Amino acid sequence: MKFYFTIIIMSLLAVSTVKAQHINLGIKGGLNVYNIDGNSQYKSKAGLNLGVLGHIHLTDKFALQPELYYSSQGAKIENPDININLNYLNVPVLFQYMFDNGFRIQAGPQLGFLASAKTKSGDVTVDVSDAYKGMDFGLGFGASYVDPATGFGIDARYNHGLSKINESGSAELKNRGFQLGVFYLFKHKN
Repeated sequence: MKFYFTIIIMSLLAVSTVKAQHINLGIKGGLNVYNIDGNSQYKSKAGLNLGVLGHIHLTDKFALQPELYYSSQGAKIENPDININLNYLNVPVLFQYMFDNGFRIQAGPQLGFLASAKTKSGDVTVDVSDAYKGMDFGLGFGASYVDPATGFGIDARYNHGLSKINESGSAELKNRGFQLGVFYLFKHKN
């Protein structure tokens, strides 16, 4: 727990002390395909993500992109038919290398706060929040493209959970997933 708070504080200090060339705010949304690693019965499940982002130019080539977004994650079991719906509020801080043509590669830490956890089988929904930890730590890796003239872009990312998300049991369950989305940067400057 102390480790996670140290990461957050270091990220906030880095952002507050950076003398950025310029900062853009934006919105983002897209599709998730997540699974819970650590149990062979679990299969990938589709979900959505929606949130806001800041894009901070550090130099002509490097940027910092903190984000805050809602993410529906989890997994499904096929026999019997059960959906595990884990909803997180995720806070990644991505370090980006920007190419001159609008393409970017990115990587960085992500902290997730569990908003709800439910299982659904048929018409029966059960709250299972007590079975999952309130925080999740992981790393994100990906690439994006922004059209310099309009501020619209696309983003593809893999999120690799590092922390155990289940409260009990010998299995170490971890979030793993892909995201594909679109974003818009307000008053974008190249």
